[in-house]
Amino acid sequence: MFKYLFDLFIFTSTWIAGCAMLMVWQTNQLMHLHYDVPAYLVFVFCSTLCSYNFHWFLSSDATSENARVRWTLHHKTLHLVLCGLGALGAAWYFVHFIDHWFWLCGAVLLTFLYSAPKIQYKPFAWLRKIAVGKTIFLAFVWMYVTTLLPIAIDDTQWNTASLLFCLHRFFLIYAICIPFDYRDRDYDKKEGIRSLITHLSEQGVNIIFAISLVLFAATGIALHGYGYNCQVIALLLAPGIIVWALFPIAKRNFSDYLYYFVLDGLMMFSALLMWLLSV
Repeated sequence: MFKYLFDLFIFTSTWIAGCAMLMVWQTNQLMHLHYDVPAYLVFVFCSTLCSYNFHWFLSSDATSENARVRWTLHHKTLHLVLCGLGALGAAWYFVHFIDHWFWLCGAVLLTFLYSAPKIQYKPFAWLRKIAVGKTIFLAFVWMYVTTLLPIAIDDTQWNTASLLFCLHRFFLIYAICIPFDYRDRDYDKKEGIRSLITHLSEQGVNIIFAISLVLFAATGIALHGYGYNCQVIALLLAPGIIVWALFPIAKRNFSDYLYYFVLDGLMMFSALLMWLLSV
């Protein structure tokens, strides 16, 4: 029963949607944002639930997956239901934030384009031939929705600190995405999905990963010069240390639980630490 409930929690993307909400909470705290935060959190939860269930509905043939693919094949109707419910919730709160339609439309377009190449009809399938940098694109979408978009909605905190935090989060997410692309490289090549990682040697992948973590650390440490104390900087850097330690393991162990619970969870790990210390 516990395994069934845990699989339901992870594979319906409820877990990753919760991670997105906590990341938004951290952005609000660090950037001192003032807007309708509860409404935006629900918008992010519904949007993530919609986009991820849509993506997995289209990804049931992913040969690099194990437990998740088997689960998806038996729950495709549930994926569609959750996608529909998420879409309704996201649409409702889209209207709520309609004054910021330009920034919101960017989020919707970017999120859709990530999954669009998996649609087996023109012109979407054609996107596989021109879409380059799948990992970079996904990392940017996550940074955009959880970091840049809340700042844009608030519209009062555009400064160097906000730019550094956007870059800091992007490079963490990108480093976390690299093991996913490394694991999926054979499937991506077969499907004609282009990404930087599929064309690099293992040494090249290691170099890109190291550069990402160095830039993640550098932008995090640079925030110290903009009023963030050493404790906050240490919390921000903590997930990068764990990702670095897990990278060699993730290249050998393709467990769906390692990837979709642990690695995905590291995106919000510093936010979780901040929240625990604040209660």
